[in-house]
Amino acid sequence: MATPSVAGGGLRAAIASHLDSRQVSRVVYGSIVGLALVTALEAHPPGPAVVAGLLASTALAVALAELYSELLGTRVRLRRAVDAPRRRRIFADVAAVAGGAAFPAVYFVLAAAGVMEAGTAFALAKWSGLGLIAAYGFVAARLGGTDVRGSVLQALAVGAIGALVIALKALVH
Repeated sequence: MATPSVAGGGLRAAIASHLDSRQVSRVVYGSIVGLALVTALEAHPPGPAVVAGLLASTALAVALAELYSELLGTRVRLRRAVDAPRRRRIFADVAAVAGGAAFPAVYFVLAAAGVMEAGTAFALAKWSGLGLIAAYGFVAARLGGTDVRGSVLQALAVGAIGALVIALKALVH
């Protein structure tokens, strides 16, 4: 599928293209990984630069695990080497997972630069992760033909995953 450019097809077309791609599920997966790490670190937080580094290194580790497992699984299923088009799709999926997991690092880079407090970075990382997961749930339901009420219910249900991660951290600490 051709990806429209932001300039030629507009931002709306670029977003629609992203939402039609396989990467949506990968971004959500990565976001849940990032959210879990942020909530785990919040109890005894290291400095914001360290949190940013941990998020980036976790994103890299998850991406490499995803890359290896996808290449290995594809090769086993095909009983031959993975061809270039499939490798490109796998690399795009891996990049989406890494991006979802690393995204909260932005807040901690800003905190390390003195733009915000570390506590604010943790709050933004947690709640924007939860919001992203719920928003993707809503949009996926709408694209699947569900009415607005049903889409809101689906967003709440999938958002409950992120809320569960946050709540479990609160219970354990």
